[in-house]
Amino acid sequence: MKNNTDYADCPVTEVIALFGGRWKLTILLVLSKHVRRFGEISVRIPGISKKVLTDQLKELEADGLISRKQFEGFPPRVEYALTAYGESLCPLLAHIAAWKKEKV
Repeated sequence: MKNNTDYADCPVTEVIALFGGRWKLTILLVLSKHVRRFGEISVRIPGISKKVLTDQLKELEADGLISRKQFEGFPPRVEYALTAYGESLCPLLAHIAAWKKEKV
């Protein structure tokens, strides 16, 4: 019997594409508790380069999962936060963490 399922339109495939970056879920987890500045995010994710963090933040913002708020003044200050769409992922992130703890 042949399987004719088209995985191109599969919701799981779409979610994986949304979180395609290695660090995206970690960034969302860091932002799930507080609004954070770039440096705060960077410190909480050891091993991520500033360029990769910048790229991943831009992609998450373009996907509507986080917001970026720039403040006037010197030095310039930028804060990142989850949008309502991004916050809707918090239960999923908690579930993933709980699932992993069960397997350890």
